[in-house]
Amino acid sequence: MSGEQRELNFRFLAQPTDVNYGGKVHGGIVMKWIDQVGYAAAVGWSGHYSVTVAVGGIRFVAPIRTSDLVTVSAKLVYTGTSSMHFAVDVRARDPMGGESRLCTHCIIVFVALDQVEGRPIAVPAWKPETPEDCRLAEYALKVMELSKGIEETVAHYQSAGAAS
Repeated sequence: MSGEQRELNFRFLAQPTDVNYGGKVHGGIVMKWIDQVGYAAAVGWSGHYSVTVAVGGIRFVAPIRTSDLVTVSAKLVYTGTSSMHFAVDVRARDPMGGESRLCTHCIIVFVALDQVEGRPIAVPAWKPETPEDCRLAEYALKVMELSKGIEETVAHYQSAGAAS
């Protein structure tokens, strides 16, 4: 039922095929996991096929090792007309015990579509109810505002390079 699933967790076991030459899980694998949980959360909230439109503020703060139990958590923190912003945390721990550690964090934005190759469609609105919700909504908007600034800077330098 759309508009009811605000949080979602996926769990993965980091496998030898997920690691780089240094023995740590590739950042690209982590980003794939983030996109998978984000997609499932977006479809769960909107009730519609959804596509990734942005990932902002991604930070890799601790490595994930082979055999770590990885939890990827998505929490809806803002909705626009057709967009859904999720705060995503990636945490890992030894499955035989030990403390869970934050490894990666980001904001991922999805837009719901009326069909697979369709147009954006309205999503159920979400309103912050607690001070923490308000902080997370403000954080999501700030991250995406910073990301737009980066896009504008890249576009400026690309157009300057094309003019030479």
